[in-house]
Amino acid sequence: MDSKYYIVLLALVAIIVIIPLAMYSGMGEDEGYFGGADSSAGPVIEETGYEPWFSSIWEPPSGEIESLLFALQAAIGALIIGYILGYFHGQASERKKFEK
Repeated sequence: MDSKYYIVLLALVAIIVIIPLAMYSGMGEDEGYFGGADSSAGPVIEETGYEPWFSSIWEPPSGEIESLLFALQAAIGALIIGYILGYFHGQASERKKFEK
């Protein structure tokens, strides 16, 4: 393919990334643009009168630690899934070699 095609494609990707950032610059959680379901679900659940069955054993000291632990958990899960998929892919490719 022509290198102009890749330049145009790269420019389109850059535009798709930059436009939303420019549209929402300066607007954050105060306006509700990036609020997740966690912040809106809590008050709704509390309105129903729900009482938790138990409390947490350990509460992370800050939100950053909580985010770190969540990212670590996601990374470990991704590694396990990647290993399993790679294992099955390797088995399938070895099986194809023996069939030939």
